Amino acid sequence: MFAALLFEGWTTHEVDAATTRSACTSPAPDAVAGGGPVVGINGNGIQTASMPARTVALTFDGGPDPVWTPRLLDLLRQNRARATFFLFGSQAARHPDLVRRIRAEGHEIGSNTYTGGALGEASSVRFSAELDLTQAALAGTTGIRTNLLRMPRTTSPDTLCGREWTAARRAAAQGYVLVAADKGSRKPAQGLVRQFSQTETAYRETEKLLKNPGVDRFTTVSAGLRLTPYEPVSAVERWRGTALVWATTLGRAFSNAMTWTLGIAGALGVLRMAALVFFARAHVRRLERSRPGAPWLREVTEPVSVLVPAYNEEAGIESTIRSLLASDYPQLQIIVIDDGSTDRTAELAEGVGDPRVLVVRQPNAGKAAALNTGLAHTSHDIVIMVDADTVFEPDAIHHLVQPLAHPAVGAVSGNTKVGNRRGLLAKWQHLEYCFGFNLDRRMFEVLECMTTVPGAIGAFRRDAILGVGGVSDDTLAEDTDLTMALWRAGWRVLYEESAIAWTEVPTSLRQLWRQRYRWCFGTIQSMWKHRGAVLEMGVAGRFGRRGLTYLALNQVALPLLGPVIDVFALYGVLFLDPLSSAGVWFGFMAIQLLCAGYALKLDGERVRTLWWMPFQLVVYRQLMYLVVIQSVVALLLGSRLKWQRMKRSGTAAEQIEGPSPYKSVPTR
Repeated sequence: MFAALLFEGWTTHEVDAATTRSACTSPAPDAVAGGGPVVGINGNGIQTASMPARTVALTFDGGPDPVWTPRLLDLLRQNRARATFFLFGSQAARHPDLVRRIRAEGHEIGSNTYTGGALGEASSVRFSAELDLTQAALAGTTGIRTNLLRMPRTTSPDTLCGREWTAARRAAAQGYVLVAADKGSRKPAQGLVRQFSQTETAYRETEKLLKNPGVDRFTTVSAGLRLTPYEPVSAVERWRGTALVWATTLGRAFSNAMTWTLGIAGALGVLRMAALVFFARAHVRRLERSRPGAPWLREVTEPVSVLVPAYNEEAGIESTIRSLLASDYPQLQIIVIDDGSTDRTAELAEGVGDPRVLVVRQPNAGKAAALNTGLAHTSHDIVIMVDADTVFEPDAIHHLVQPLAHPAVGAVSGNTKVGNRRGLLAKWQHLEYCFGFNLDRRMFEVLECMTTVPGAIGAFRRDAILGVGGVSDDTLAEDTDLTMALWRAGWRVLYEESAIAWTEVPTSLRQLWRQRYRWCFGTIQSMWKHRGAVLEMGVAGRFGRRGLTYLALNQVALPLLGPVIDVFALYGVLFLDPLSSAGVWFGFMAIQLLCAGYALKLDGERVRTLWWMPFQLVVYRQLMYLVVIQSVVALLLGSRLKWQRMKRSGTAAEQIEGPSPYKSVPTR
C-alpha cells in the first residue's frame, strides 16, 4: 500500500516534473523551425513532413478525460473521422477502458508523456520515467508501443527550442517521431496538423472544423504521412504494463479511501476529545451532588481486606505493604499472596512484622488464581486489590471505599499515577495516564460504562466478585474481564479520583512493549468474551453499547488505521499541499495539548509536562499502534499469549514529596 501510494504521489503530482518551461536560450534549428510539424531525426539528419493538401490530422493532447474523451469519440464517429490522441500515461493507466475504446474505433495513440511535465526541465531520471511509464501504460491497456511523441508545452515546430530541443533530440534517439502542430496561419486546404486539448472548447472547435468544406479527409498523423505508428510488445512488457495499471488503480483507490478515512478519523478524534472534556467537566460537577458516595450518604468505615498478588516482587513489596499500613483507614487486613516467587518476596513481606499482614504461599498459577486464593482468606466484605509495585497515599483507602456506600455500586476504580517519571519514556506514560486513562474514567462514570478497574488500585464488594464466579483467568486482562462481568451482573462501577496510588511504569521499550501487548491482548479478549452485553438490557446493555463500542473504535479500529493515517499525512506534505497538511496536523496537536492541559489540571499535575507531548505523539503513539496491530494479528492467528510481568525497580514512590516511611531502596 505504501509503495502504491508513493508511486501515485511521485507520478500524479509531478514531483521532479516542471509544470512550466524556461525561456529559450537558443532557437530551434532552421530545418525544424522552417519545416513541417512532424519531425524525425535519423542517420540522414533532421527530416520534417506536413500533411497533404486538403488533409487534416486532428490531434488531441492529454487525457483520456472521462468527460470529454467519450464526447469527442462520439463526435468523430458521427463524422466518420479519425484522429490521433496523445495521451498522458498516468491518465491512460487510470482509464484503461477509454484507451481501448480509442484504439478499437480506429484512432491513433501517441505519447504526451506520463504527467505532462516539460521534458526540457526534467532530470534524467524523470525524463526516462515520463517516456517509459507511458509506454508501459499503453502496453498494459492496448498491447502497443507507440512511436509518436508530442512534447508537452510545445505547439508549432519553432517552439522546439532551447532545452526542449535538447530533450527532443534525446527522445528522437530512442526512436520517437516528434509531432508538433502547424501554425495558425496555415489553412486546412494546404494540409494541416491541428492541436486540441480535451475540453469543452476543443469539442466546439473540432465540431466546427469537421464541417469545413475545404477538407477532404480527416485522418491520423501516421495515415496521412504513411508512418509506422506502433511496434509490437513482448509478453513481459505487457505484463509490466498491466502491473502498472493495477498499481495506479490501487494507489488512487487507496488515496481516495484515505482521504475519506482521514476525514472520518480526524472528526472522530476531535469528537472524542470534545466528549472527554465535556464529560470530565460533568463529572466534576456531579461529584458533590448526586453521585453514589457523595457526602450526604453514610460514611463507609467497615473493615477492609487488601489483596496483594505478588510474583518476584522483592524490589517493591515492602514499599507497597508499608504504604498500606500507613493508611489512615482504621481496620485493615492485608493478604500478600506469593504466587510461587523464586526471589525473597515472601520473606520480605513476612519480615514487615505487623499482625495485620498475612502471607499466603502457593505454587505459581497466575495472577487470577492468586487473587482467588486471597479471596478465600478474606475476613471482610470490602476487598481492595493492589499490585505489588503500587504505593498508596495515606487517605487513598478511605476515599476509595466511600462510593460503596450506595448499594448499587459493586466496584470503584482509584486514580493511578506514575511514580517513576525520570526518563522520557516514563514522562510519556505519565501523560498517557492523565490524558488517556483518567479522562476516560471520568467519562465512563458519567456514561455508566467503566471498562476497567485497574489492578493497581480498585475496591470491590466481596459478594459481587463471588457472584460472577471470582476472578477469571480466561483473559490476560483479569481486571478488565472482572469489571465487565460486574456490569453484566447488574452492578455499577465508579471512579474515585481522590483515591491516589503511585505505580511503577516500564522504563525500557522492551518492558513497555511486553506490558502493553499483554494489556491490549487481554482487553480484546475481554471485549470478545463480553460482546453479548451489546444486546442486553438495563445496566449491562448500557455498558455494552457504550463501553464496548468506545473500546472497539478508539482502542482497536483507530489504532489499526493509525499508521496508515500517518503515512497519508506524510503523503499530503510531500505530494499535496504541504501547508494545508501541516496546518491540519498542528491544529489537531493543538487541540490535544489543550485537552491534555485540562486533564493535568484536573489531576493536580504540573502543566509544564506538556512540553513532552509533541514528541509523544510522534514516537510513543506509533509504538502503541504497533502493539494493537500485533495483538489483533495474534488473536486472528489463534496465538495464546502467556502472562508477562515487567522487571521492578521499587521506584513507585519517587514522586511522593517529603520523607516517606515506605520509600525503599531497590533490592539488588
